[in-house]
Amino acid sequence: MLTKNSLVLKKTIRSLAIGWTFLILILCLVRFGDLPEVKVEGGDKYVHFTFHLVFTLLWSYSKYVQQRQISVRDVMKIVLCSLLYGIVIEFLQEAFTVTRHADVFDVLANLAGAFTAFFVVVGMQRLKKD
Repeated sequence: MLTKNSLVLKKTIRSLAIGWTFLILILCLVRFGDLPEVKVEGGDKYVHFTFHLVFTLLWSYSKYVQQRQISVRDVMKIVLCSLLYGIVIEFLQEAFTVTRHADVFDVLANLAGAFTAFFVVVGMQRLKKD
């Protein structure tokens, strides 16, 4: 029974990570012109921060659940994937959308979110060892 539950957890977390990855892509490339705008100074940057914070946390947890451990190197690889994914999306926005444009500050917000998740995951690993 424990093995079946473990397999379900692995598949669920992996599915959430994949789903979140696609959700980021869709939300960054699709125009939402009919939605009401929320005027928060720098609000877009908070969204990018959150996207990549959750991206890094989900993929890190997925890796942890798969292997029952995760190294600092593994988390850094996930942060790098987050950074590269964010950069690719910025290029796609510039090349294929009319209403969205590439922004280096979006990439920095992505990186800040990913690094925050890095410190959370590494901190939790260190607490677990103590």
